Amino acid sequence: MNGEREVLRDGAIPADGPEEAVGRPAPEQPVGAGPDPGVPRNAAAARDMVTRLLETEFCVLGEEGPVDVVVADALLVTSELVTNAVRHGGGLTGFTAEITDDGLLLTVADASTRAPATEERDPAAASVGGYGWLLVRRLARRVSITYLPDGKHIVALVALT
Repeated sequence: MNGEREVLRDGAIPADGPEEAVGRPAPEQPVGAGPDPGVPRNAAAARDMVTRLLETEFCVLGEEGPVDVVVADALLVTSELVTNAVRHGGGLTGFTAEITDDGLLLTVADASTRAPATEERDPAAASVGGYGWLLVRRLARRVSITYLPDGKHIVALVALT
């Protein structure tokens, strides 16, 4: 793995590992994309990109029912991963989203080699922030981190069933 160190949630080995997901071009340029057309400028642009992908390859959005929860989870994971990359990861350096047989596969790259904060929080405490990584880990079926010399790639699989 060329010096890369991969850490997997719950010790699971992903069937579609980060090597397969990283470097794939984005399905289409998101609204408000930054200088690299495949990298959204912010979480809102990433959500727009995922929304378009879900509308074209998964379901018709706007209908009430169980699919609303699935879409909300997918958009929340997208928001948290991108926001964490921007706020804590030295900037968003890559983003892909694709529908696979297993669900929505998100790959977010940032410029930091630091691991996401995994400290458990007391829900009774009125603290602001610090819940994003916990939400990602809870909502995603599988999460992996590949550490590189110039940053990291986080791959999250969100079930669409």
